[in-house]
Amino acid sequence: MSDKVMKVLADETGGKSYKAHKYGLDHAERPFIDYGEDSIVWKKTSETHHHRTYVNLEQKSIDLANREEQLLTYFLDGSRRVYKVDDIAYVKAGGRSAIYPVIAGQIGVGCCKRIDRIISPEKFNNEIVLSVPEIANADGKSGFFEAMTIKLNQLPELKRLNITISSIIPYKISKSNNEKFEDRGTACIQDRMCQREKEMVAELVQKGLLNHKNYLIKDGSLEYRPTKEIRNDKRKSQLFKNNYNYVLGVSKNFNPEICVDVNGKPNPGFIAELPPYNRTPVACYEKPELFGDIQFAVWYIRLRDKSRTRTPFDGIVKVEKMLVTQDEIEHGIDSNLVDMLSALIINERNPVCYGSDLRWANHIYPIYLTESYVKSKYLSAESFLHLF
Repeated sequence: MSDKVMKVLADETGGKSYKAHKYGLDHAERPFIDYGEDSIVWKKTSETHHHRTYVNLEQKSIDLANREEQLLTYFLDGSRRVYKVDDIAYVKAGGRSAIYPVIAGQIGVGCCKRIDRIISPEKFNNEIVLSVPEIANADGKSGFFEAMTIKLNQLPELKRLNITISSIIPYKISKSNNEKFEDRGTACIQDRMCQREKEMVAELVQKGLLNHKNYLIKDGSLEYRPTKEIRNDKRKSQLFKNNYNYVLGVSKNFNPEICVDVNGKPNPGFIAELPPYNRTPVACYEKPELFGDIQFAVWYIRLRDKSRTRTPFDGIVKVEKMLVTQDEIEHGIDSNLVDMLSALIINERNPVCYGSDLRWANHIYPIYLTESYVKSKYLSAESFLHLF
């Protein structure tokens, strides 16, 4: 029988593979509320008309539907499936050995395009990555994990199946916090997925596909952390922001505690009582230690009547837009544009996917289709785990 990935990895890094039970680390897909503290600073309102209460968009969404007007052309979703594939032991300084998990992930990032009501795939990237403890490179050799990746890809079984491991990402093993090693490895794979999302957005921009008539909806938050190099260079920071001039992040899950009222005070009830087909005023927030000078505009929209949902926050989505131009930063986004984009998002709520997804109330349908497209490209869990 040909060598498996874990045998070669252990042999080449001086570790001991325990051939431990393999299992998935992803939670079941269900709606959840992201409770807890959040230290993001909310600065001010961030739209040209300073609304003090909800904005009703029901009639506007009907008018736009009748005119078949559409600005939302591209839909992007990044997804990953993460597994613990083994336990591996390494001898630490002093002669004591320690056991660490090896985490493997399938990453998929896909973009779909809509033309004349027809949605079709525009671009798809996928890869397989491993996350291992940093002690696997005990000598700290430069290029070690890159060379190890090349060696693993020479395995006959991977070649036979035409499967390539894209990267081996080390996770920290210091006990500076109580985060589990499994979570650290998963975070490395999550960061890799976010990087692939950013690269796909940049590619669409470079091709000139995003403009004032063709917006991109990205599933989830836009809170990408630019590198220190980008944060500390105004020119590079502006180039980074320019990629998101026509991009909206639409999140199904969010922390209601960080919603603020017109006085800037946390008020989750303000979201919970949001009437159907209404939006909140737009707020501006920043977190310089993470995002540098990047500021975000955020607002919430109710897609579904709460009488038809199970919790007060089902049927509500959080919308984010990066503030790109100096005019947006100083005066906020044009309220008329916010109203139009919000009404168009409301119109994306149908048809629903009852029974097939517990998050149905928070889905916009083109994102649901894009997400389904990305996930259809995964290897089955059984086939994937068999590689290790």
